[in-house]
Amino acid sequence: MKPSPALLSPTNHALVLIDFEGQMAFATKSITMEELRTNVAILCGASKIFSVPTIVTTVAEESFSGPVFPEIEEVYPQASNTYIDRTSMNTWEDEGAYRTITGTGKQKLVLAGLWTSVCIVGPALSALAEHYEVYVITDACGDISHEAHERAIQRMIQAGVHPITSIQYLLELQRDWAREETYVAVTDLMKKHGGSYGLGIHYAHNMLKHG
Repeated sequence: MKPSPALLSPTNHALVLIDFEGQMAFATKSITMEELRTNVAILCGASKIFSVPTIVTTVAEESFSGPVFPEIEEVYPQASNTYIDRTSMNTWEDEGAYRTITGTGKQKLVLAGLWTSVCIVGPALSALAEHYEVYVITDACGDISHEAHERAIQRMIQAGVHPITSIQYLLELQRDWAREETYVAVTDLMKKHGGSYGLGIHYAHNMLKHG
């Protein structure tokens, strides 16, 4: 009856959001910007609902890359959350980011960001080298081409990274629909950002209400 320790739970990991900024998004071609922003919204909503330690880090925010996606700012506003700005492409090589991430005390790290082949591969492989368990939310990452994204994902999987998707992340944290304390927030998030799945939930709720 015990769940696998390989599964993510609200308390066993930290989430790191890397370089979701306009300048990085403009050249992203492996995923449409609509899909990416939707998946980022799901990811941020999930981490907020389940109180997951979440680090937002940017690269040259004021001088080059610009502000973070509105979907992040809405859930984790910079006014009340410290974004870690870096010059290094590899988040793991930035002292402030490294101290903050490792300071969460979580052995499992979940990464998402732009670009997959640079800003995700770097910290993913670096964290693995320090014996962290690393998960990458593949549909909340993007790169300058499908080739770049897919080769980066393959490289990380071969090294031991676990690939997951944004809705998979959300549902793995919920795990049981009997968890009433988060049920409404999770289904509301899906109604808003879950595409056809969210429409199905909306339909079911309305049918039950009027049945």
